[in-house]
Amino acid sequence: MGSRTSRFPREGVTEPDLRRRPGRRLVKPGGLFGVAALLTALIGLTPPAAAQNGNGRPNVFFDCSGPRCDSRYYRTEITWVNWVNDKEDSNVHLIMTSQTTGAGGREYLLHFIGTGEQTSYDDEHGYRALPTNTDRETLDGIVHTMELGLAMFSDEAGYRGLIAISPIDREEAAVARGVVARDEVEDPWNLWVFRVDGEVGIEGETSERRTSLEGGFSASRVTPDWRVRFSGDIENDRLSIELSEGTFEDTRTNWSFDTQVVYALLEHWSVGMDTNTSRNLTYNQDLRVELSPALEYSVFPYDEATRRSLTFYYTIGPAYRDYAESTIYGETEETRWEQAMNVRFGQRQPWGNASVNLRGSHFLHDFKQRLVSLGGNLSFRVFRGLELEFRGNVSQVNDQIYLAAEEATDEEALLQLQQRPTDFDYRMEVGFQFRFGSIFNNVVNNRFRRRRF
Repeated sequence: MGSRTSRFPREGVTEPDLRRRPGRRLVKPGGLFGVAALLTALIGLTPPAAAQNGNGRPNVFFDCSGPRCDSRYYRTEITWVNWVNDKEDSNVHLIMTSQTTGAGGREYLLHFIGTGEQTSYDDEHGYRALPTNTDRETLDGIVHTMELGLAMFSDEAGYRGLIAISPIDREEAAVARGVVARDEVEDPWNLWVFRVDGEVGIEGETSERRTSLEGGFSASRVTPDWRVRFSGDIENDRLSIELSEGTFEDTRTNWSFDTQVVYALLEHWSVGMDTNTSRNLTYNQDLRVELSPALEYSVFPYDEATRRSLTFYYTIGPAYRDYAESTIYGETEETRWEQAMNVRFGQRQPWGNASVNLRGSHFLHDFKQRLVSLGGNLSFRVFRGLELEFRGNVSQVNDQIYLAAEEATDEEALLQLQQRPTDFDYRMEVGFQFRFGSIFNNVVNNRFRRRRF
């Protein structure tokens, strides 16, 4: 069987982190080349007969939801394993999750869980993509990290002779990535990251025209102890629709400015402050200013958030509203205090995914004016090939103090330009997925693809 050679790192690809459990030991970048050299020696050995699995390759089940879950790309790039359609047919269950980094990039965590005779195997690798990476650079970085993790599993499980990983000179790798030691550089931005964006949209037909202008910005700084973020956006929409009784026209400008400051108080505790200043005519608010001190407790360590999390988030503070029209309570402006509690549970495990979010809030001047909502999703593997999916949320709504006294017109109601009174809202989806047939999905055929890359 031919072998495949992988050489870290490719140009523009950040070197991956290697995390081994138990204890999630972090191997420093300098240790990567020793690991690569070791794998070169080990993987190249002749595979023992006991380790053979069909064509002598490990079966891999890829489990991912979120950014860069491009299984087609990984199957095309990593051809020395069998990609299977069901976890029960695999030798290793590969779960990929991700989270944003302080610089605006993204950290991808790849968890390798052995199955069958390899149930004791548990390994985790991480790859950090720079915010300036192209999609191809990020995908290549994930492929390198994935390939190394699969090679380490293959070696331990006895699958050998499949791949050779060649180490490169450490100085050469540093030059290729532009890596320097922390004491060799001064950051003129002091860890601050800025973003500015804008968009112009025009659409129409014979009887309908719409133009929109959008803009936004953000400035953020993230350290192990602090997270600071300022962001704002503005949107101007112009809509014209010809109706049987005339032409309906609507022009509105909404904007928002938000700040968030968070401090890591203790291992499981965080404190912070959220503020919001905005204009939203859909909710009859010409101006809204809100100040919300917050406290959060995480049952699990924060660094496990991509795999499991259970957090309690409490806020209390005043909000000033200046209304575009007089409300159903006869108010043109008011300041009200509100408190809220948000409980969120998230889990991504070999049996499936689950998340539940429970939120309750009320105004301090009147406990009856409150909002209670429950939402979540569950994806559960019942048995080989059968997966059940549940998604939905339900809310009891009794906090619409902003509603305009004058009811929305039929046109505004149909176009959802003005919020209408309601006692509740809900959304439910139930589905299933059943797969059968060949357990392998190694083959990639890109002909007649009717979607963009």
